[in-house]
Amino acid sequence: MSEAGPEERLRKRRDDVVRRLAHVSSEIDGLRTDRGAESADDEHDPEGVTLSAEWSRLEGLREAAERELLEIDAALARSASGAYGVCVSCGRPIPAARLEARPDATRCVACATASGR
Repeated sequence: MSEAGPEERLRKRRDDVVRRLAHVSSEIDGLRTDRGAESADDEHDPEGVTLSAEWSRLEGLREAAERELLEIDAALARSASGAYGVCVSCGRPIPAARLEARPDATRCVACATASGR
C-alpha cells in the first residue's frame, strides 16, 4: 500500500487530471484554430487523421477528464464530511485495497459488482 493517505492521493490525482485537462483543452483550441483555417481541407488527405476524427478523440478525452475530476471532488467532499470509505449502497466500510486502487470509489466491491460498476 501507498504511504500517502487517501486525501493526499486524491489531491495528487486531482492535480494530474487538472494538468491533463489543460493539455487537452489546449489541443482542442489549436484544433479549433486549424479547423477555422481556409486551407484546412484534410478530409481528402489519405495519409493523416482528419480534423473531425481528432476533434472527436480530444472531446472524448476532455469529457472523461471532466468526469474524473467530478468523481475526485466528490471523494474529497466525502473525506471532509467523514463519509469517505463508506459504501453508499450498503453502508459498510470499503476495503482499503479497493480505496488504494480507486480512491474515488463510492461502493464496496460487492455493491459495485451488483450495480454493474
